[in-house]
Amino acid sequence: MSLSILQQPIDIRVETELGWKQLTLQETGKWSKDRVVVELAGAQESDGAPVHLWLESAAEPVLTVKIRWAKQAEGKLLVMGDHWERAYGDLEWRGIVPERVMPWYFLTNNGNVTNGYGVRTGPSAFCSWKLDQEGITFTADVRNGAVGVLLGNRRLEVAALLAFEGKEGESAFAAARRFCQLMCLQPVLPSQPVYGGNNWYYAYGNSSHEEILADSAFISSLASSEVNRPFMVIDDGWQLASGGGGCKGAPWTGSDKFPDMAGLARAMKETGVRPGIWCRPLMSSDPNVPKEWLRYSASETDSVLDPTVPGVLEFIAKSIKEMSDWGFELIKHDFSTYDLLGEWGFRMKSNVNSLANTFSDQSRTTAEIVLDLYRTIAEASGSSLLIGCNTISHLAAGLFEIQRTGDDTSGKSWERTRYMGVNTMAFRMAQHNTFYSHDADCIGITKDVPWELNKQWLDLLAGSGTPLFVSVDPAIVTEEQEAALRAAFDLASQELPPGEPLDWMETTCPSRWLLNGEETTFEWSRNPLENADVNDNEWWL
Repeated sequence: MSLSILQQPIDIRVETELGWKQLTLQETGKWSKDRVVVELAGAQESDGAPVHLWLESAAEPVLTVKIRWAKQAEGKLLVMGDHWERAYGDLEWRGIVPERVMPWYFLTNNGNVTNGYGVRTGPSAFCSWKLDQEGITFTADVRNGAVGVLLGNRRLEVAALLAFEGKEGESAFAAARRFCQLMCLQPVLPSQPVYGGNNWYYAYGNSSHEEILADSAFISSLASSEVNRPFMVIDDGWQLASGGGGCKGAPWTGSDKFPDMAGLARAMKETGVRPGIWCRPLMSSDPNVPKEWLRYSASETDSVLDPTVPGVLEFIAKSIKEMSDWGFELIKHDFSTYDLLGEWGFRMKSNVNSLANTFSDQSRTTAEIVLDLYRTIAEASGSSLLIGCNTISHLAAGLFEIQRTGDDTSGKSWERTRYMGVNTMAFRMAQHNTFYSHDADCIGITKDVPWELNKQWLDLLAGSGTPLFVSVDPAIVTEEQEAALRAAFDLASQELPPGEPLDWMETTCPSRWLLNGEETTFEWSRNPLENADVNDNEWWL
């Protein structure tokens, strides 16, 4: 069954700061009321040909556009949606839930055919869908922060809408990958598989120049590939204002424990790893930053920058370029969604913004502002790879090589790793190498997480064809763990087909996987009595 978004809508409404307006059809493809105009241009004659949504409002600030198509659902459908930014352990195939907000795209499966409905990546709005028994509703949030966007005489292309019809008997996973390819026409991908170390899930921000070199030497010793060396990523804690893992921001200079960042990058390379580094581009702990750059205060010492103020993007670009010039070949930038919108993705639902603070420039949508920030970071990074963490999936695709696709796993709680990691790996695997390289987060090898469970997560990461980052203290690793890490690195350094979750339509935590051509079964819940509160977004876990 196909729920077409190509037929004429039965209702188009626009929310301005004066209230909701129901638009009326004026001519083919064009609806208007009180100088507010919505246009649907183009007819989808084949998969991949979009319908373009345009918006004009010369006088009134606009918040939201809603479009409704009528189509009676027939038979039993399973439905899968996506998340605004990272996944939070809660992605799943389920029946029709009318109030369920599905960001960016969704899939339906009737037992034989999988169809897709979504928008092309890089839209000018936060776009979401709802499905009920009588039809389909599309919502485009075009706000500027918490207020309406001031378009003036500008004609805004809001999004390019796509409908996709799968093939009879095609697996839902294969159809999902084909639909993702239609949504992102030009993904930016690493030239080689990405793997290596990250010090967060055992150091948690407490590290030093010497400890990073020890980490680097250990990670290098695990890798046998001469043509694809591993990365060693310095996570939060190196910057001047870090305070030992507080996820602080600028100034992006080293500290007493990290006195020479360029020298450290050189020394890391000498051990045989490729250096990587973490930053939080929109936060500043620097009292010398111009006050007009600040959008709001996050604490007594920390403020969040307004990327629409002249000079701010240039400052961010300079910082990113300096990290690349120091010799860091991978830059992980973090927290920008939370800093821009004041909320974590799993709480957003239909309201992506939780801040009352406006942007200095109210002529662009929040989505456009985010895209400008992402493009700035991408251009400034030069030849360094980028990992977007807490970045917005559909806006990051085509700009960043790697996307952290799920919330944090853990070096303290196996249940959190299972809940966040396995679900993310499965339900965003269709985006791997179609949107970006899909990073479902690290394996934290510590004394707090049972190795017999963690080993399975290592095997899935290594065999999936996705980035593998391990967070392991060289001082506590056992001979068994070291041997397993060597084997995992050998596998992860090679080009592998994307792992396929075989039972993802039956469970939120798939245990049967097709990895490198072989079916593998995992036992994720050997210790069901452990009960971490995985719904709390405790980033330090």
